[in-house]
Formats: sequence, C-alpha cells, structure tokens
Amino acid sequence: MSLANGAPSFAELRTGIELALSGFLADQRTQLAEIGTELDPVSTSLTDYVLNGGKRLRPLFAYWGFRGAGGKADAAIIRACASLELIQACALIHDDVMDGSDTRRGFPAIHKRFATLHRDQGLSGASESFGISAAILLGDLALVWADKMFHTSTIESDALVRALPVLDEMRTEIMAGQYLDVLEQALASQSVERSLRVARLKSAKYTVERPLHLGAALAGADAPLFNSYSRYGMPLGEAFQLRDDILGVFGDPEETGKPAGDDLREGKRTVLIAAALERANGTQAAFIEQHLGRSTLGISDVINMREIIMETGAVGVVETMIEGGLASALNALEDSSIEPTARERLAELALAATRRRL
Repeated sequence: MSLANGAPSFAELRTGIELALSGFLADQRTQLAEIGTELDPVSTSLTDYVLNGGKRLRPLFAYWGFRGAGGKADAAIIRACASLELIQACALIHDDVMDGSDTRRGFPAIHKRFATLHRDQGLSGASESFGISAAILLGDLALVWADKMFHTSTIESDALVRALPVLDEMRTEIMAGQYLDVLEQALASQSVERSLRVARLKSAKYTVERPLHLGAALAGADAPLFNSYSRYGMPLGEAFQLRDDILGVFGDPEETGKPAGDDLREGKRTVLIAAALERANGTQAAFIEQHLGRSTLGISDVINMREIIMETGAVGVVETMIEGGLASALNALEDSSIEPTARERLAELALAATRRRL
C-alpha cells in the first residue's frame, strides 16, 4: 500500500516517518563528525532519543490534516510532517531538565546521560552542571534541526511559505506553555482552570490542533477547514493531556517509561491535582501539599497520594472531562468538509490518543 494517497495504517505511516527521521539524522551525524569527533555523543544521543520510542502523534495529525484538505501526499510531505518529532524532542529534553526527571521512555534523560559521560571520562567540574548544559544545547539543536528538516523536505515553495506562520505560532505557544507550567508550580496553583490553560498551550495546541493546521496549510486549505480542525483538535488535545495527567500519577512504568508517581515528585500542578485539592478535606489537602514536589517521595507515599486523589473523586472528574473532550472532537468531524478517508483516520486517532492504544 502506498503511504502517499491510499489509506495507510498508522503502523505503515510510522514506518515512513521513522525512515525519514533516520535518514535526516544520519546526514546530521555526518555534518557534526566533520566539525569534530567530540560531537559524536551529541549526534548519537539525539539520534537515540528521537528514534527510540514515541507514538509519532504530531506527524500523524499533520499528515491526515494534509490529506483531509485533499492534499496528494508524497515523500516530501512525509518528511515535512516528520520534522515535528524534532520539535517534540526539544520540548521533552528541556522539560526533563526543568522537572529534574531522571528518565524518559525508560532510558536516562539527556541531562542524566551527559552527567554520566562527564563522570565516566573523569572531566573537571560538576557532572550535573555539565549534563544540564549539554541538555539545553541538545534541545536547542533539535529545534534547529526541526527547521532544517522542514526546509529541506523538498515541498513546493508555495506550500513552505503557507506553512511557516503555523510553525511560528506553534513554537511560540510551546514556549509560553512551558513557562506557564513552571510559573504554576512556583505559585502552587490550585485552580483547575489555570491548570487547564497550561494544558491547552503546552500540549493540546501543539499536539493536535497546530499539526492539523500545518497539514492544512501545506495543502492550501481554506479558513473553514482550519476552523473545523480547531473544533476537533482543541478538545481532543486537552483530553490527550488530561489522560497524560492521570498516567503521570497512576501509570505503569513499563508503559510510561518513567518511575511510578513521577508527576508527584516533580510537583506538577495538573488538572488532576487541582481537582483533588478542590475536593479534598483539610487533612487530605495538607497531605497532598506536604508531599507534592518532594523529590525523595517513596513508593508508600506515592500509594497514599494515589489513594487520597481517588477518594476525592478527582480521577472521575478528569475521566469525565476526557470523555467530554473526545465526544466534542468526534462531533466536530461530523460537521466538517474533511475528506472522508481522513475523517475516518482522525476519528481512529482520537480514540487512540485518549485511550493510549496507538
């Protein structure tokens, strides 16, 4: 089956995306090697980070956003959509530094990986500082490479010009959302609405809505289709992040690639935590506030925190929000002028994204 204009499965599309990414990253490895062999750990680490794991949701949404607008896909479109994974790599690498996360997708986070390299090579200075500095630079490099992969995808120049404003908006929203996330933790926010605002910017828009807009722009879609994609993408993106909030507390480390209860150790002011605090009694709220954000949080405290969150009914509240967002997204598809095959695939993606079965 052609990846271009048939009805490829998600697995087939992911294979095409992986091939585009691996080819691009191999070229970048060559360029860094020409600068100096000292950069070998940089290219190796970024290649491993990008290719080992990830559901490729953003490229999938961009691809079906393009197809939904009647676009005829080819290898250049696959490559352009795949470049979004490098923006995702930048966001995750920097996110792990800000959160002090030890792992990502079951492997050491980039800053931990380079701290270990520093110690193993007996370099001078502090290993942790070296690791953080390296991770900041690698995240920046991933963002530069995202631009480069997109610009060199060989898409037509008119499509490139149409798409660039969407990429600009996406990157601005990501950084704004990241800052607001840091700020909410510093403010010790207990507001569901404020936490949801962060989720919209940090995840919802750049996971679903903006990739769809990118695909639509590449295809030269008109304004009504962009609006249809927003009506589908925003509630779905919120539901996706809310599912992530639940997994950050209750998820299986074998599936999430992070230690049990890692969001609790990091002090994430998610919608789940805000909903729990709104509904908690004095004793429950005091326990949450005392333990939330404690890096030494043990498994027994994680279990106690989970029990309290369940007792407040917060999980049920968030699950209801997820189902509501999914329903809104699916309803938006019924009213749209999206090409029929793409509409079917977007409905499947909505279910997969909110139930993590992709």
